[in-house]
Amino acid sequence: MTDYELMGAALAEAEQAAALGEVPVGAVVARDGEIIAAAHNTRETEKNALHHAELLAIDAACKKLGGWRLWQCELFVTLEPCPMCSGAIINSRIKRVVYGAADTKAGCCGSVADLFAMPFNHHPAVERGLRAEEAQALLQAFFLQLREKRAAKPRWKPPVTK
Repeated sequence: MTDYELMGAALAEAEQAAALGEVPVGAVVARDGEIIAAAHNTRETEKNALHHAELLAIDAACKKLGGWRLWQCELFVTLEPCPMCSGAIINSRIKRVVYGAADTKAGCCGSVADLFAMPFNHHPAVERGLRAEEAQALLQAFFLQLREKRAAKPRWKPPVTK
């Protein structure tokens, strides 16, 4: 599969997350253009702060390949990885990260910080912006719908006492 197709698979995972009411982020771990593992956010569904798409995909890839070193693998993710996910990428030795939309609030591949440029023992290659418009559109539609849902929900008002 091409990079474009692999990001398409990550976008499909993000759409699955959105259908569950999760922030629409999807990730795919690939080796030699073949998908090894795919995942999407499940933090709300599973009530677990660690259930980011990247971590779930890395975990599944490690299990499938029988080891924690993913040095022959690439990660395709729809949103720039956060500090936690960037740390997992470094520790799993993923050779290349390709992401779609930048995350100006928590991105650690150059937006807020660049953990991959720090003096750790591993430095994955990074490619930014592949199918960014599609990834950004998914995120914007999700958060717009969330805001509209919250605005439509009646707010609790204290009872009037006399």
